[in-house]
Amino acid sequence: MKKQYFIISLLAIGIFTSCKKDLQSNEPIVDEATATQQANNGLRGVSEDDVVPNEILVKFKKGTSETGRANALARISGSVKEHVLTKVMERFGDEGVYLVHTPIQALEAISKAKGLEVEYAEPNFIYHHDAVSNDTYYTNGSLWGMSGDGTSPANQYGIQAGEAWTAGKTGSSSVFVGIIDEGAMYNHEDLAANFGNPKEIAGNKKDDDGNGYVDDVNGWDFVNNESTTFDGTDDDHGTHVAGTIGAIGGNGKGVAGVNWSVKMISAKFLGTNGGTTANAIKAVDYITGLKNSGLNIVASNNSWGGGGFSQALKDAIDRAQAADILFIAAAGNDGLNNDATLSYPSGYASDNIIAVASITSTGGLSSFSNYGASTVDIGAPGSGIYSTLPVRSKGKVASGYGSYSGTSMATPHVTGGVALYKSTHSAATYSQIKSAILSAAVPTSSLTGKCVTGGRLNVSGF
Repeated sequence: MKKQYFIISLLAIGIFTSCKKDLQSNEPIVDEATATQQANNGLRGVSEDDVVPNEILVKFKKGTSETGRANALARISGSVKEHVLTKVMERFGDEGVYLVHTPIQALEAISKAKGLEVEYAEPNFIYHHDAVSNDTYYTNGSLWGMSGDGTSPANQYGIQAGEAWTAGKTGSSSVFVGIIDEGAMYNHEDLAANFGNPKEIAGNKKDDDGNGYVDDVNGWDFVNNESTTFDGTDDDHGTHVAGTIGAIGGNGKGVAGVNWSVKMISAKFLGTNGGTTANAIKAVDYITGLKNSGLNIVASNNSWGGGGFSQALKDAIDRAQAADILFIAAAGNDGLNNDATLSYPSGYASDNIIAVASITSTGGLSSFSNYGASTVDIGAPGSGIYSTLPVRSKGKVASGYGSYSGTSMATPHVTGGVALYKSTHSAATYSQIKSAILSAAVPTSSLTGKCVTGGRLNVSGF
């Protein structure tokens, strides 16, 4: 997803601009036979550039024999690269999905893999990533998304977080949020106190909470399959998202998140080249597994998107729903109507999803933001959003701050709102929290007919 930002370091102020590939643009030119085949597979508009080359995900029908699986794989000269079977899948009696390598192009292999043994076959899609405070960027008016009409400084189009803070509602360390994204700088000066899994002991090389992952104190890196979830300045997007949800407030420095007190955990599946469906499934199930191990996880933040429909990923989102976890998702940065062309993962028909559009500091729908009267739920601040960042200073990675734009930035405002509501309504279910979030939306002219609520996030009453 696109990013426009200002990087502020301890030494200097610089302005940089960068763009990510727009996954919805430049639809491939295909012949009629191929177009028909892709349409039948639910892959219209998907090109080989949107998927991992020569890889597909295969779900065999329950009870399929080893011989049956071998026969199906033989049709595409396929070999199993990985059997994706998480503890959460096992809990649901699911036999998992197989990541299969084939010498055939992925979209062609999907058609050939069909047979009596196969429930579905689909691409391994590539996804990209689509804060009364005395904190510096709040007091100088830069953190407009946290303001309201009754705060100082004031901005009626902010989420009114300042009013909630004044009423003593600043979050709770007993509420947990999963950040499914890049890694996040868990030792950042404005984040460190709000990161971590208290059920895991750092460095003892044991799986203390029994979730299948060793020493995952701050989360898990599914790109490199390790417990180190922060790898430097490339993990800027995840760090920025984390700051909006839960940067420490009232400490006289930097920014303030919607929650001054909360616990965040990283499920890193996005790397420098994006992330895959296979790793996204593991990341979603990882967060669900943490809930099953006893953590009070209320939501995951998903500021990413791309590719087409994946039944395997939707199944993972539905498992999160069964565990009472909300899935907050960016609507996308293509400036398109999602009602006409669904954007994923925000477009899945799962009840635990809240899809988020972006608005500007003057209340307009951000020019880049996707929208949809029936497929996007609510708007939130997403243009010119200051938050935490890792920066390089004197040759080392240091705590910094900066401004990014995107539905990626709007989404954590809503995730933060979910966590804030849970902190004051401890018994609330995912459906009750979703209803509270959407019911509190403030009618906004730029969002009329552009999202389900026709309004923007308001947390003042949470």
